[in-house]
Amino acid sequence: MRKIDKIFIHCSATPEGRDIKMETIKSWHVKGRGWRNIGYHFVIELDGLLRPGRPMEQMGAGVKGHNEHSIHVCYVGGLDKSKKAKDTRTQAQRETLNTIIGGLLKEYPDASVHGHNEFSNKACPSFDVQKEFGVPTIKVKKSTPKKSKPTPKAEE
Repeated sequence: MRKIDKIFIHCSATPEGRDIKMETIKSWHVKGRGWRNIGYHFVIELDGLLRPGRPMEQMGAGVKGHNEHSIHVCYVGGLDKSKKAKDTRTQAQRETLNTIIGGLLKEYPDASVHGHNEFSNKACPSFDVQKEFGVPTIKVKKSTPKKSKPTPKAEE
């Protein structure tokens, strides 16, 4: 199995409510871009159905320069009716995304979760991934060490 250190979240960049299926996205990638397969490992359709895409043992095609050790999850949507970036996830998509990301993090505990936009000049996935899935920073309160009492010397 490949070493995984990043999990990327994408959107299909389709208008809100447009019911795109995984097979359509695969066609865009294979016929439209000439790739051998869909670029994503998983696609979450509008109804929350999680569809497998590219096999996990194969490198994805989602973020140039970061594909070798990553997994790519795409949700259908990401644009408003005017084709501007918008978080269009349905409740079912949110639940499925939470479940798949949680499962992937259990399987790959050293991986970090990112939006495509963190590594490319794109709006994708149209929401703040770090706010939802980033590891919270734990602030450690610095304390001054307590002075230890001198150890009594043994009698000679």
